[in-house]
Amino acid sequence: MILAALSSHIHKSATALLAILAASTTCAAEIPDATASDPAKLGWMVGSPPPANRIIRFEDGSYFKFPALRWSVSNFRQLMPTINVSRGLGSVTALPEALDKHIDALEFKTLDSKQSLTWEQSLAATYTDGIVVLHRGNVVYEHYFGVLKPDGQHAAMSVTKSVIGTLGATLVAEGRIDPDKRVADYVPELTSSAFGEATVRQVLDMTTGLKYSEDYADPNAEVWAHANAGSPLPKPKDYQGPRSYYEFLQTVQLQGQHGTAFAYKTINTDVLGWVIARVTGQNVAQFLSERIWNRLGAEQDAYFTVDSIGTPFAGGGLNSGLRDLARFGEMLRNDGQFNGQQILPKAVIDDIRHGGDKAAFAKAGYGLLQGWSYRNMWWISHNPDGAFMARGVHGQSIYVDPKAEMVIVRYASHPVAGNAANDPVTLPAFDALAQYLIKQP
Repeated sequence: MILAALSSHIHKSATALLAILAASTTCAAEIPDATASDPAKLGWMVGSPPPANRIIRFEDGSYFKFPALRWSVSNFRQLMPTINVSRGLGSVTALPEALDKHIDALEFKTLDSKQSLTWEQSLAATYTDGIVVLHRGNVVYEHYFGVLKPDGQHAAMSVTKSVIGTLGATLVAEGRIDPDKRVADYVPELTSSAFGEATVRQVLDMTTGLKYSEDYADPNAEVWAHANAGSPLPKPKDYQGPRSYYEFLQTVQLQGQHGTAFAYKTINTDVLGWVIARVTGQNVAQFLSERIWNRLGAEQDAYFTVDSIGTPFAGGGLNSGLRDLARFGEMLRNDGQFNGQQILPKAVIDDIRHGGDKAAFAKAGYGLLQGWSYRNMWWISHNPDGAFMARGVHGQSIYVDPKAEMVIVRYASHPVAGNAANDPVTLPAFDALAQYLIKQP
C-alpha cells in the first residue's frame, strides 16, 4: 500500500473510490499493453499548460488511474509534499559497466502458463519502467522506459518497508533497540492500541495481530481510514478522525494474537518508523540519509512523501534513482560493505538472510512463495542461492542473489497492484538470469 494509492478518497464517496480501484484492476483484455500505455508517447503533463485531457492531479485522484499512473510514479514530487533524503556532499561512487548483450535473449518459462519468454519480452510484459542488474558490482544490464530516465526518481512503493526494516535491524544489531521489548516501551502513546503489547520483533517480522484490512474493494476497510489520516490534503469540515499517521496508529485495535502468524500490513512499518524516530531523534528520512544514503556515494537525493505534519510515509513513501537503489542492494550483498566502508553491521545482513519463521509465513497462503519467510521486512526465498527480496506493488523490487553475486533493481508501473500479477514472470526471470550469471567467468 502507498499513500498515493489511497489519499484521493477524502473528497469522494465509496462508490467513486471503488471506481478508481476498478480502473487499476480492469481485466487483462481491457488493459492497454506497455507500448499503448507508454506515458511518454501519451504525452502526459506536456505543455504550458498541458491539454485538458493530459493533465494529472493529485487532488482528484486522476494521478493514480491507469495509464496516468505510469507517469505519476516517476513524478510524485510534482504532485504532493515530500521530504528530502540527502545524498550529502561527497563524491559519487562509480558503478563500473560490463554490459552483457546476451541477456536480452535469455529464455525462461512463466510460472502460470508455462509460456516461454525472453528476458527482453518479460520487461514489456510486466510494464517495466527501469531495470539495473549488477553482477559482482558491475552493471551488466540497464534499461529505462517511458518517462523514467537515469537521472530521474521513481516510487519504490513497499520496497520502502525493506529499507525501513534494514534501519530497524541496524539499531537492533547496535543495541539501541531491544527487539524483545514492547513497542509501548519506546512509544508510550501506543500503549492502548493493538501495538501496546506487541514486541518490536513482532512488528519487524509482521506477526502482529491487528484489526486492519487492506482490502481496497471494501469501503469500510481500515486502509481507507489510514489513508484519510495520512493524506496531506485539507480535511472536510465535518471530519472527526485522526489527522496524521501517528494519530491513526493509536486507534488500531487488536485482532487475534501477536506472534502466531505472518500478516502483511503496512501499519507495522509505520510503527517501526515511529520507534526509529524516538530512538534516534530523527525521522526515517533524516536517519536514512545519515546512516546510509550519504555514505553510499549515491548519485541523487531520494525523498519520501509525507502527511500533513511532515511525517515521512515509512510504509511506502520512498522515491529514489534506480542506480542508487542498486547501490543499496549491492551493499547488502556485500555484508553491509560499500564505498570502501562498513556501512551496516554484518550481523544485520546475516539476520535477514537467515530468514524468519517459515510456519508463520505459510499461514498467509502465498501460493507462489511456498517455503519462503519474512524477516526484518524482507522476503526470504530460502532457495539454493539464498536469494532475498524487497517487494512493492505495481512491480517494484530489489532482488539479491548471493550465490550468483547478483543484484536486480526493478521499477515498474503494472496496472495491477498485487505482486501476484508480476511474480509468474519476474520470479522465474530473475532466477534464470542468476543461473546464467553463475556460469560466467
